[in-house]
Amino acid sequence: FFVVIMLSRVSSLGRMGSRVARTFTPAAASLSTSAVSQKMVAPPMVYISGEEMTKYCMDLIREQWVNPYVDTSKWEYFDLSCHGRDATDDKVLSDAVAAGARICAIFKEPTITPTEIQMKELGLKRPYGSPNGAMRQGWNGITISRDTIHIEGLELGYKRPVLFERHAVGGEYCAKFAMVGPGKVTSEFRPADGGAPVTIDERTLVDNKNAVVVYHNPLDNVSDLGHHFFKRCLEAEVTPYVVTKKTVFKWQEDFWLIMLDVFNTHYKEAYVKAGLMSQGEELQHLISDAATMQIIRWTDGGFGMAAHNYDGDMLTDEVSQVHRSPGFITSNLIGKTADGTKIMEFEASHGTVADMWHDHLNGKETSFNPLGMVEALIGAMQHSARLANPGAGEDDEIIEFTNTMRKEIHTAMAKGKGTRDLCGPVGLTTEAFVAYVGSKLAAKYA
Repeated sequence: FFVVIMLSRVSSLGRMGSRVARTFTPAAASLSTSAVSQKMVAPPMVYISGEEMTKYCMDLIREQWVNPYVDTSKWEYFDLSCHGRDATDDKVLSDAVAAGARICAIFKEPTITPTEIQMKELGLKRPYGSPNGAMRQGWNGITISRDTIHIEGLELGYKRPVLFERHAVGGEYCAKFAMVGPGKVTSEFRPADGGAPVTIDERTLVDNKNAVVVYHNPLDNVSDLGHHFFKRCLEAEVTPYVVTKKTVFKWQEDFWLIMLDVFNTHYKEAYVKAGLMSQGEELQHLISDAATMQIIRWTDGGFGMAAHNYDGDMLTDEVSQVHRSPGFITSNLIGKTADGTKIMEFEASHGTVADMWHDHLNGKETSFNPLGMVEALIGAMQHSARLANPGAGEDDEIIEFTNTMRKEIHTAMAKGKGTRDLCGPVGLTTEAFVAYVGSKLAAKYA
């Protein structure tokens, strides 16, 4: 691996608010568990609950869409809300990670990473860090897959699928830093085999205030990322691109070379045969600056990109804006066990929607679109079904049920029975949308 020393400026990012609209409440279907003669049994899965608007909505969805038809007694539940973590001195996080490594299928609701202000407001013992780092490390994270969601009959942004792989480890997200004054900074590598130390960097600082940042990019699992990426792009019939800033950040060259070797050795022939290459027969590299422009220009979709951790985070945010919002993008962490079993954690690519939650607490009406979270729940349930039965096909009862759930959501949205981000003022409230889809599921399964 390598270490990078950076001097940086600190910046902050704002978050866009959510909309609130006027009331429209259809008759909701009420279905008790006893209405279903026999539930289908869901295989083991880890369910991680969060908080605020997203937890509220997922509680409604489980109550009305899942629990009446599915026995989830094999699921293992973990509360990663701020209070849940505080009450256990964060043991619940390590327990959830251990369960995920054992079961290999995980659904996660959005969670809060509390600031110092939130720590005081919530009465927490300490400001707990993001759980993502522990999950990526504990599940041997390889990549975070983020794809566009498409609904037949609705044009959201991209016309065809856009697939993205974001390296799940390394970069700024594992950085350590110190604020220092004038002086000297030395970065030294000491080999594990006891070899001679290597000086990575040595520099003199003259400013009165400096941010000194240290991070590294592990590269051993980039070949795994490459296999996952190229297989997915081939199956989806989209053109793959590898994105780096290697012209300036020379340490990124090896990421590209590893990806190129995986492609040429294992996938090139299949891609050429399928007619999926954009220029001749060679895998194309995009400088990250160019990728930001192409993401806006290539609105026909039909492409995939793989990038380092930070670039992948920023570029997928751009993809989500072209494709309407983060609510129409999936987010799946891919890892693996020691024996090679694929670990898959599914979540929405958006946060807890705090502003809408505050409106809900204040008695105001909300119209929250749960599509991203439900796609994550569907993905986790289907992965658990395939782990339990490696030969499971579309006729597997859990896979069939979740596909039906997806179809009913998409149909509702396409017919103007979605939330107001899609349907405008005539769209449904949070509760009315959940009830409407619940009535359609009841008609099929009751």
